[in-house]
Amino acid sequence: MKFSDMKSFLDEKAEAYNRPDFIENDPISVPHRFQLRQDIEIAGFLTAVISWGNRKSIIRSAENMIGWMGNSPYDFVMNFCESDLEKIGDKAVHRTFSAEDFRFFLKTLQRIYRENHSMETLFVPASGEQNFYHALERFRTGFFRENTTHRSHKHISSTYKNSAAKRLMMYLRWMVRNDKKGVDFGLWQQISPALLSIPLDVHTGNISRKLGLVKRTQNDWKTVEELDLKLRKMDAADPAKYDFALFGLGVSGEF
Repeated sequence: MKFSDMKSFLDEKAEAYNRPDFIENDPISVPHRFQLRQDIEIAGFLTAVISWGNRKSIIRSAENMIGWMGNSPYDFVMNFCESDLEKIGDKAVHRTFSAEDFRFFLKTLQRIYRENHSMETLFVPASGEQNFYHALERFRTGFFRENTTHRSHKHISSTYKNSAAKRLMMYLRWMVRNDKKGVDFGLWQQISPALLSIPLDVHTGNISRKLGLVKRTQNDWKTVEELDLKLRKMDAADPAKYDFALFGLGVSGEF
């Protein structure tokens, strides 16, 4: 397929899948239940962190977390005490994301929001950076600064270990993109959508290979950067919009 034809094809599919009816069966439906900026950020972050496996299961597990927070994530994060966390018990929250992981994340989020008005400041790339390779590692280091050996490390991927960081890239897409289509939130104004990359997973990776957009067989950070080269030529200002096309084609079985 010629480059111009490929661009037209993916533009068409991105437009088709980037619609409000996409929300209902996607994990992004969880933060869409809120209006307050910090509620959206917290609900979105926790949902993104557990976003692996069946989407219905992800949504159900995220709903349980939100329920434990009294359906008011920001208020709970800012005001909970240790006894509130004990009520969570010891049941697994989602697959290997345990109650202990959840408690640790809540304590860390409390520290973060007592120091920052928004999580956005923790993700802003430095001047001259062209993607989130360094920014995501800085976020990871800051997130675990008070406990560098906690078991929860495995739930925040390291780009420095060549991870595609799919869940964090998905969270960034939700928070940064602002195309007024009603799916992504566009809450964060300090970060340019031009720096976003595709949240690379099984679906987007497989479709990218079928289309000849990447040659690497692993879904890792090097593949993210290989895919960036193609997608940023198609739309330098908003390359992550093609996540809708690639993911949509993958889950629909259309391609």
